[in-house]
Amino acid sequence: MTLQTSWVASANSAETDFPLNNLPYGVFSTETLEPRCGVAIGDMIFDCAAAEEAGLLDITDDPLFDVPFWNEVMEAGSQVWTTLRRRLIDILSEGFDDQAVAESCLVAQVDAELHMPFLVAEYTDFYAGKQHAVNVGTMFRGAENALPPNWLHIPIGYNGRASTVVVSGTDIIRPNGQTKAPDADMPSFGPCKRLDIELEMGAIVGSGSHMGRPVSVAEAEEMIFGYVLLNDWSARDIQAWEYQPLGPFQAKAFATSISPWIVTKAALEPFRESTPEREKELLPYLAEDKPGLFNIDLSVTMQTAGSDEVHTISNTNYTQMYYSAAQQLSHHSSSGCAMTAGDLLGSGTISGATPDSYGSLLEMTWGGKNPMDLGGETRTFIQDGDTLGLHGAAIGDGYRIGFGSCMGTITPSPKFPA
Repeated sequence: MTLQTSWVASANSAETDFPLNNLPYGVFSTETLEPRCGVAIGDMIFDCAAAEEAGLLDITDDPLFDVPFWNEVMEAGSQVWTTLRRRLIDILSEGFDDQAVAESCLVAQVDAELHMPFLVAEYTDFYAGKQHAVNVGTMFRGAENALPPNWLHIPIGYNGRASTVVVSGTDIIRPNGQTKAPDADMPSFGPCKRLDIELEMGAIVGSGSHMGRPVSVAEAEEMIFGYVLLNDWSARDIQAWEYQPLGPFQAKAFATSISPWIVTKAALEPFRESTPEREKELLPYLAEDKPGLFNIDLSVTMQTAGSDEVHTISNTNYTQMYYSAAQQLSHHSSSGCAMTAGDLLGSGTISGATPDSYGSLLEMTWGGKNPMDLGGETRTFIQDGDTLGLHGAAIGDGYRIGFGSCMGTITPSPKFPA
């Protein structure tokens, strides 16, 4: 597929994240507009609430855009998703009859503040990137025991906290927690000293399922509404003390950041790629009938406190995942667990084969043993005032399907009540 042209001139650049081919969904406000749903197009936002009021988006009998989140569109079902996208493409394509009315619904992105694009019902994080799992397992258990026995058979995951999922640009408060030094008799309590990121993709469930009814991988694929960049901030020292035997808890619960724009499956269709060849055959319920991954280039940037220089510290690709989002969703439902519109599934850390493609500082510095050089400064883990960013785009023929950035700056830990 090549670039589709729009009457919004900035959408026709090969450099924009938001051409007509993309049309991702977000929530924005301005000095004069309350938070509302919008669609990114070039350097503008198409105001869906205004367009619905003007009669341009007459998709269903009831209003879809009278609320500042996309959950109502999700719950309307996949046929509405398809109809809405076709209508948006029609409105924003060159030659649209009511262009003057459509132009009145545009807002400059530079004048807008972006908000959480949807209400997160529940959040589950997976551990489904093989290179990351091998790296972390090698550090903690040795190369011969790097992968736990179940890893090649099921997408491992844990239930996270929907309450602390935040949109890009939200400051991240350094967590307090309990840790224990190897030579200490007792644990201590205080600020995390080994704060980290995890570069992930987030899949958003648009259609739910009923308790007691598992869904197939094919059904799961149809249930996914879209994707965001996801940073599952991690307190490695807190995690090391608490994770046996039940896994991450407070080390992960304090914050998860997502990018502000939901990129739809339809926009990503030209970039589908298969999951890798299986080292062990999966059980039949996890079999895929179509490629479940997408060719999305991903990167991590870091700007240290007080510096104007932004360093790219990792480049990788979503195709490094071992399990697809549809496989993860199907497995999640396999026990009879009900899935809900607005559920968020974190892919797990996405790491490539070399240190410059790892998706966490834990891996990049190999547990803090190999500090990163950042233009005269070094880092093993994140310090207060540092800003971390995730970036991603699928690259087409003269266009790109971008996600916007997923940014977060670390602020100091609060003083814990006595």
